[in-house]
Amino acid sequence: MDIQSRKLAFIQAFLNLQSEEIIGQFEKLMKKAKNMDEENQFKPFSKEEMNERISRSEDDFNNKKFKTTSELLLKYER
Repeated sequence: MDIQSRKLAFIQAFLNLQSEEIIGQFEKLMKKAKNMDEENQFKPFSKEEMNERISRSEDDFNNKKFKTTSELLLKYER
């Protein structure tokens, strides 16, 4: 069954529901799914944000605030 057929079958079943409780649960599920979708959307950095991140990273490196590859590998090998 393709996605369009599944959607139509779902809509038909939904329209036949009589329970307000079940409809409320579907509404909550849809709201949660929409929020998750919005959170997972990729939002590119602006030039200003990118430059700020670069500056912070360079400052961290100059102040020895970093971990080497070896340190990271040791941490995750355990």
